[in-house]
Amino acid sequence: MFSVDSMHGKSFYRKDSKSEQAAKGKLGLLMSSPIHIWRSNVSKKIALAVFMTILLVQTLVLNIGLIPAYKREKLNVLREQAKVAIALAIDQEHKDTRISPFKGPEVDRLLRSSPLTGFAVYSYRYDFLQSYGSDPMLAAKIGGSDQTYFSPDGQVYEVIFDGADIGSIYTIVARIDASNVADEISAYVFQNIQVMSLLSLFVTTVLMIALGKWLLEPMLFMRENLISAFKNPEEPNIPESPFNTNDEIGAAIALTQKLIRQNAENLTHIKSTAEDRIHKLAFYDTLTGLPNRALFLQKIVESARLGDDDDSHRFAIVALDLDHFKDINDSMGHNVGDAILRSVGKRLRAALPETAVVSRTGEDEFALMVPLTDGGFSARDVGERLIGVIRAEPFKVFNEQFQVRVSIGVSTYPDDGVEPDLVLKNADIALNRAKEEGRDTLKEYSEDFDRAVQERFQMLRDLRDALEHDQLQLYFQPQLDLKSGQVIGAEALLRWWKPDNSKEGGTFISPVNFIPVAEQSGLIVPIGQWVMKKACETAKECLDQHGLNVRFAINVSGNQFSQSDICGYLAQLLEETGLPPQMLELEVTESVFMDDIQHTVQILHNLHGLGVELAIDDFGTGYSSLSYLSQFPIDRLKIDQSFIRQALNDNENASIARTIINLGHSLNLKVIAEGVETRDHEEFLIEQGCDEVQGYRYCRPVPVDDFVAFVKTYNGDLKSFDS
Repeated sequence: MFSVDSMHGKSFYRKDSKSEQAAKGKLGLLMSSPIHIWRSNVSKKIALAVFMTILLVQTLVLNIGLIPAYKREKLNVLREQAKVAIALAIDQEHKDTRISPFKGPEVDRLLRSSPLTGFAVYSYRYDFLQSYGSDPMLAAKIGGSDQTYFSPDGQVYEVIFDGADIGSIYTIVARIDASNVADEISAYVFQNIQVMSLLSLFVTTVLMIALGKWLLEPMLFMRENLISAFKNPEEPNIPESPFNTNDEIGAAIALTQKLIRQNAENLTHIKSTAEDRIHKLAFYDTLTGLPNRALFLQKIVESARLGDDDDSHRFAIVALDLDHFKDINDSMGHNVGDAILRSVGKRLRAALPETAVVSRTGEDEFALMVPLTDGGFSARDVGERLIGVIRAEPFKVFNEQFQVRVSIGVSTYPDDGVEPDLVLKNADIALNRAKEEGRDTLKEYSEDFDRAVQERFQMLRDLRDALEHDQLQLYFQPQLDLKSGQVIGAEALLRWWKPDNSKEGGTFISPVNFIPVAEQSGLIVPIGQWVMKKACETAKECLDQHGLNVRFAINVSGNQFSQSDICGYLAQLLEETGLPPQMLELEVTESVFMDDIQHTVQILHNLHGLGVELAIDDFGTGYSSLSYLSQFPIDRLKIDQSFIRQALNDNENASIARTIINLGHSLNLKVIAEGVETRDHEEFLIEQGCDEVQGYRYCRPVPVDDFVAFVKTYNGDLKSFDS
């Protein structure tokens, strides 16, 4: 058993001995009630409400019944005193009804010895005869003997005595001093208030003791139970209830304690279940049930730690990626893709020993750790075995068969790193090299791979600095019309001058080296916006300062179509620079169209609506998009330079160039050829009816000042380039 003490809202529980429990009993509970109830806010509110209610009822009774009755009693006493005094003072032998029956000495004695302050005498006919002392307010009249008057200030009380009251034939209107009545009433009220307060306090105390035993004390005990459960819901300190469960309150307390204990058990169970669930979510893949990357790293760290004292302890780390898995998701739906991922996980798990760890580390990526217990068994052997397992047979999903191919990168601990996470990183580097070299292949980690990654990372950092510190430049290569020989445009080409400590002060970085890095990192979007802005500003300067009204062609990356609002940005540029839109041409490659045809067509229409020209760059080298070509609002096709350079020596390339020219003309498009380096190239294109050309035969890409000088000095004759 426990005792419950409450002190300023705090609870203290202490164990009682059996003898103490026996001594207390019900009497102890009753005696403790007053202590507890007066410390409870609820008890105080109930006590105040009861006390005020009883006091209010008594006050109403006092005001409505007792005070008026007491007042009437006091006034009746004054009336009787005045009546007796007048009856004794009147001359009963006086017979002349026309004269007052009072004598002077008797009147003086009457006014001095009685509460009378004045009176008026009337005959039996109610004729006024004489008044003495203060004149009364009332007047005697027929039927008015019951009239009384009590002044507003409570000082005067007037009554009428007829002959029957005083044993005479006269009627007397008496004015009585009632000043003591108000004081007596006040004293009476004060005395009653004292009695009522004591009575209310007594009744309230008795009632609260009863409420404390049967209601408030159980409520406070229940409250302490709930506070304990709130502070420690999993292990609440709940004493046994001392209250009888046969009544409603005791039963409610027992039920409350049962619910508290059930809640504690449920919380403990839920917490345990949640911890297990959190552990699974944190360390296991929900789709395949395999360990995730975090748990995989823990496993390889543990495996490496176990082998710290054993130089022969080695294991292979395999990074595996499903080739073109996105195409399966996009074409067949994620349900099919998820089923394939689960099947791949099961097949990998079944193909490896129990000591191996198979994990899913990304959307379509798996990582595996395989101990190399056999000295002749290498990481490459593991990778080749896994490729064979995946290729062995198609995956069957929903009665459909899917031939899955994988790219694999492998590394070995401790040969490729003494830190487990470094070995995993090296396997990822090898995987990336496998994907770069065509996929469906296996690559072992080599330090050369790591150097290439570091160089690429360093180039990316330098490229960010170049964009920030204005190291990028635009060069321009003239474009000429084959029929008129005139310069009709220029292609803006990006150049990167990287300062260094050499004698020249820096070097040009080839676009072949930095453009792929920019494409892969997404940096091509801000670079492309810089190129577009710089080209518009340069074209506007050439128009305003040199009168060159030619178009300027800009290469647009596919990332700019998908990751930026190219239409909004270009519209803003044209407005800011004031460049006529027909002086700007955007060149896009065929590969851009194949990601999302409808989206690309809509963007091209929006761009064309701005008034700029559009060209398909490197036509013939990308995906086959002839079926969509008529949908594109383009102005020209640009033949890739590889076809032009080989056209004179290779019939196939010559046929391709010829076909592109004919196709463009059939669609009412201009055709421009790049890579024109010799007079023979030029004559071939003239024979095929090509419209425009650019290449080293005419001019290399040059800064804008040199381009302006070229245009101004050029005589318009294509033969002038023969020399």
